[in-house]
Amino acid sequence: MSQLLVRGGGLLRGETPVQGAKNSVLPILAATILTADQVELQNCPRLRDVDASVRILRELGCEAHWEGGTLLVDTAGLNGCGISDILMREMRSSAIFLGAILARCGQAELSYPGGCELGPRPIDLHLSGLRDLGAEIDDAGGTLHCRASRLQGREIVLSIPSVGATENLMLAACGAGGVTTIANAAREPEIVDLQAFLTACGGQVFGAGTSTVTVTGGRKLHGCTYTAMPDRIVAATYLCAAASAGGRVFLRGAEEGHLSTVTAVLREAGCEIRPDAQGLVCSCRGQRTAVRPVRTAPYPGFPTDAQAILMAALLRSRGATVFEENMFENRYRHVDELTRMGANIRVFGRTAVVSGVERLYGAPVRCTDLRGGAALCVAALAAEGETCVSETSHIARGYEDLARDLRALGAETSWVD
Repeated sequence: MSQLLVRGGGLLRGETPVQGAKNSVLPILAATILTADQVELQNCPRLRDVDASVRILRELGCEAHWEGGTLLVDTAGLNGCGISDILMREMRSSAIFLGAILARCGQAELSYPGGCELGPRPIDLHLSGLRDLGAEIDDAGGTLHCRASRLQGREIVLSIPSVGATENLMLAACGAGGVTTIANAAREPEIVDLQAFLTACGGQVFGAGTSTVTVTGGRKLHGCTYTAMPDRIVAATYLCAAASAGGRVFLRGAEEGHLSTVTAVLREAGCEIRPDAQGLVCSCRGQRTAVRPVRTAPYPGFPTDAQAILMAALLRSRGATVFEENMFENRYRHVDELTRMGANIRVFGRTAVVSGVERLYGAPVRCTDLRGGAALCVAALAAEGETCVSETSHIARGYEDLARDLRALGAETSWVD
């Protein structure tokens, strides 16, 4: 397993393009099953989770191969409806294949998904929504046996705005008869991107980005060429890297409209962020200042995926910042590793208080999860000496090449075996 070495203490200066969005590409790859046709997915990042999705598609009898930064998928030859337990355990988003397989095949068999250990993330809303559409689901023994001779559209009200459940139901509804209305739907930009893909394939989906999504099902979908949106959490990571180390960076392709809550906090901390037609420019001079309490919430609130990254950017700020994590129970697993570098963080249940320190020091640390691993690299940029980040397989789930991108921004980073 590779380790990531980061030497801190220098200002960042440079530019890097922002990769395609992981959380957009994964449901789109599941949606290709509905087309029974060829799809050309451009700006698709080469990630561990994307590789897992490709292997799932191939296991189902589909074809997929890379041409540069484009992933070509042909699902016409799909000949299976089950996903092996090994592949399901590799990532949380594997559950998104359920709705698409069920809509196309009328049956599906898969186990419960894996992913980062961030606390309970049940797929009960996925299953109850699919049952509302007419699916029969037996989950005895840890395996989901699903059948639906005919899915029928109806109104579904989600108890919470779950991103995964919203996406799964959108896919299933494309294969259902009549109209499906998803109330209290998630509003994330990735939901909008999925709608745009389905529309490009001939689907009728409306309302993504609002709390009500409407799908008119029963339409034959076809393949298309589609470009995935930029990854807003990757963009947030590199903005926080600049805030941590100081300097001036340009993120080509970043869209501030997707991460306005993050840029608002960074401006409050003392960074200058300016959007232009090509991306975002971020300039950070002097010392950061503490900000008002940061509370994670469903979009358009502050994203839970950016909580650890922002925390790392504020470790040397003046004053104390309070973080309140409202999405996942175990989202502070990175705190112990940051304290090894000299950070002053106190955790009280779902609340963490970050008191700024004068210095951080390079240390051997390990990734606890995807975003926690990125946070360690952000903190290492402001630390004296060298930080060795181990267990980096988590980082590979969401960043195409974190060391490469940070080097493009002027950091001293390298992979070592």
